[in-house]
Amino acid sequence: MPRPCVPPLVPHAPPLSALLSQYAAGSAVACEPVEQGLLNRGYRLRTTRGRYFLKHHFDPDTADPAAIERRHRATQRLADLGVPVAPPLAGHDGRTVAVVGGHAYALHPWIEGRHRHGGQLTPEQCARLGALLGAVHAALERVMPPKGRTRPATSPHPVRSADPTATFALIDELLTRVRRHRPADSFDELARHRLLERRVLLEQHVHRRPPPGARVGWVHGDFHPFNLLYQGDAPAAIVDWDRLGVQPRAEEAVRAAAIFFVRPAGALDLPKVRAYARAYRRAAGATPSELAAAVHRVWWERLNDFWMLRWHYERGDTRADPQFPAASALAVWWTREYETVCDAFAG
Repeated sequence: MPRPCVPPLVPHAPPLSALLSQYAAGSAVACEPVEQGLLNRGYRLRTTRGRYFLKHHFDPDTADPAAIERRHRATQRLADLGVPVAPPLAGHDGRTVAVVGGHAYALHPWIEGRHRHGGQLTPEQCARLGALLGAVHAALERVMPPKGRTRPATSPHPVRSADPTATFALIDELLTRVRRHRPADSFDELARHRLLERRVLLEQHVHRRPPPGARVGWVHGDFHPFNLLYQGDAPAAIVDWDRLGVQPRAEEAVRAAAIFFVRPAGALDLPKVRAYARAYRRAAGATPSELAAAVHRVWWERLNDFWMLRWHYERGDTRADPQFPAASALAVWWTREYETVCDAFAG
């Protein structure tokens, strides 16, 4: 899952008095950081009037208050259509973004629930997950501006696939960083093994680079287990709409499945993928050929992607390290089982 370059997570105490003065939410009683998540600063806030989720928008790519307001309006329209979301509260001025000390914040109702990985879902629940994402894509087509008329507030359409020439250069650079890292540890050993392995795979499959272009539509942009809350067996809220934008829709479906359904050893749970993908295709109106093309592009993306190693060696940020063993093994397994994976998504 490609990630933007964002500053490491550092302790930050939100200015509660100044923030809450802009809302009819009472006075702060308790405020605790929410630990889960890589790119957000969130807080479990209890006040004299209830419980809330306070979000500090600190990613420079998505923290523009006007852009945040547009995303907030989109989630409210989705909620009006019955999509499980948690739109933010409006302040006294009617705005849903509070800017204090140059920082942007939003106050959401607290949704009681838990995150569930694909390994915790039954096949029926996997189908429900696929249907939910398909319904999100269909609903976004109804509530968002026409794709050709308004540019999204996020990054440009990712229609060009990764350039293997640049990837080979990055592999060499990362190998140099691994060799220089002292004291060497088990992470360095695994990183070196995967980098050398990936270079061989790219050399073997360099001719399979996908051509530019894919069918695009409005997408959540970051659909994964930490951005979906369950109450019991039912999805209760899709959260974190910071990456809302126009991208290849089917690729979001494939990318999400590769996160939800990856096993610790790096293989995908293909029976669950099949149930999820069939339900997604029905709900989104996507064709098997569209999913097959998306599988190819996301596979290529994974083959060329090293964001976790870049965080570790370029920034000294180790928050993604626990994901690296399974994610790096997935690229190798996916290459070996390419046809079987395509059949699970498109069959």
